[in-house]
Amino acid sequence: MSGARDSSEPMDKPPVIELREVSLGFEGKQVLSGISFRVDPGETLFLLGESGAGKSVLLKLILGLLKPDSGQVLVQGRDLTPLPEDDLDEIRRPMGIVFQEGALFDSLSVYENVAYRLREEGFVQEDQIEQRVREVLRFVELEEAIDKMPSQLSGGMRRRVAIARAMISQPEIMLYDSPTAGLDPVTGNTITIQIAKMRDVQHVTSLVVTQRLQDAYVLANYYYLEQKTALVPFASLNSSVPMPVTRFILLRSGGVYFQGTAHDLATTHDHYLLEFLA
Repeated sequence: MSGARDSSEPMDKPPVIELREVSLGFEGKQVLSGISFRVDPGETLFLLGESGAGKSVLLKLILGLLKPDSGQVLVQGRDLTPLPEDDLDEIRRPMGIVFQEGALFDSLSVYENVAYRLREEGFVQEDQIEQRVREVLRFVELEEAIDKMPSQLSGGMRRRVAIARAMISQPEIMLYDSPTAGLDPVTGNTITIQIAKMRDVQHVTSLVVTQRLQDAYVLANYYYLEQKTALVPFASLNSSVPMPVTRFILLRSGGVYFQGTAHDLATTHDHYLLEFLA
């Protein structure tokens, strides 16, 4: 079992992210149609689907970079659709995002890349900035790379720097857009461990777009135990450790085709799901 909450259990806390009957099209082509789901506090939700299914479009809607043609996109209870850009900036503040390629500034050092958001938010005391930058780089095990340029880093290191930059302002919500795409399995596993660490140590709510099911299954079945600095199976933990909730959504033909737990996926008899999982 994944440690995920059964969908029949009551949800007594308001969702961190909620989409209600969201539809969106471009140039006459319907991309999303009637999408509804919620992400609860501390939960990790994986967005699955074939290329072009609209996964990254959903992230842009949640960031307020796109507005739906119909429906509501709510973040921490506020509907983004009618809000002006200034109000959207306020809603984005507790969010961190890791793009597929890391999206680092090539002309800035690791230090300046990670410090960028703090400077944007008005931090001016360099000693405080450096302390926080070193703290988050230490979290992703890259403090020794603080003075390097992005061109000197491997692909996996760049993604870890991107995670550090995303978490610099202590986000409550993390959005990951294919964070392990294009990486070899060992490096991809390193990034998966960092996502688990954010979830289990920082207790952030996460939404992860991925096409690598093995990463999703690892996060659904393993817990980052700080004392061991390693992932351990949920089954090995005692009952006092709160089990993080992990769910999956699969998009198909513009809609939600599947929504459930890792156990639901593993025991499915649905022909399309079995083909997708193969």
